[in-house]
Amino acid sequence: MRRIFNAMLAGALALGLAAPAMAQDKVIRMGTMSWEDLTPITGITKKVLEDKGYTVEVTPFSEWGIAYAALAKGDVQILASQTDYVAQDYWDRNKRRLEKISPVSHGLFDGIAVPAYVDIDSLDQLNDRADAFGGKIIGIEPGAGIMRETGDAIDAYGLKLQLVEGSTAAMTAALKSAVDRNEPIAVTLWEPSWMAQKFDIKFLKDPKGAFPPPQSYYWIGQKGFSEENPEAREAIASVFVPKEEITAINGAVNDGKTMDEAIADWIAAHGDLIGRWSNIKSY
Repeated sequence: MRRIFNAMLAGALALGLAAPAMAQDKVIRMGTMSWEDLTPITGITKKVLEDKGYTVEVTPFSEWGIAYAALAKGDVQILASQTDYVAQDYWDRNKRRLEKISPVSHGLFDGIAVPAYVDIDSLDQLNDRADAFGGKIIGIEPGAGIMRETGDAIDAYGLKLQLVEGSTAAMTAALKSAVDRNEPIAVTLWEPSWMAQKFDIKFLKDPKGAFPPPQSYYWIGQKGFSEENPEAREAIASVFVPKEEITAINGAVNDGKTMDEAIADWIAAHGDLIGRWSNIKSY
């Protein structure tokens, strides 16, 4: 009887140890940049994974370097990123330890924008109106990729304007103030962004190609993630969010909703699409 009891106890302990391991397999540690183009992608993909039975733990980051370091170390398992230009340095530095999982959106575009009523159309005309712009291009956070690219554009065109570091909120306030007063202003701007929807602005043409072409967003992960998590990989790869939808979600946030509310409303309005995404291979 003792042998039988011991065998039963060993089996129960084995099952008890196996249960947390199985539960752990259903946890996805997801990183995200706390920016308006990437937060909706993260929220929508999180919902798709949760519908497949996963628990998704989201860690926000404000700098690419910290996000990529966390991914390479395994603090997070997946991260949405542009790898061709915006975060190219970080991708190149870490790619031996990482893998591309799938594309999730396309069309990120950076540039210098002015209100539509300003009478220039190209970056090589900025010096002609430098005084009207107060000798400044209003930028955002110093660590953002668009700030580096704008610096490159200033060099390429020999611009006599100073790039002013600050924050997205400060740039937005300056743009709104200038538009309300019908005054000239030059700002760093990107799409997808609710600002391009809210304000009547135009991106200045870039005949020298100082800014990169429209870029794709990818889900990237630690090397081996797809092989070790085939069902999660299939769920992640089913998601594709057009930039217009990202803009619409952020427009709702600008109108007063929280990001979580805006994402939830988008998901509720696109139930059929979410269902199609969920119709994937089971393992």
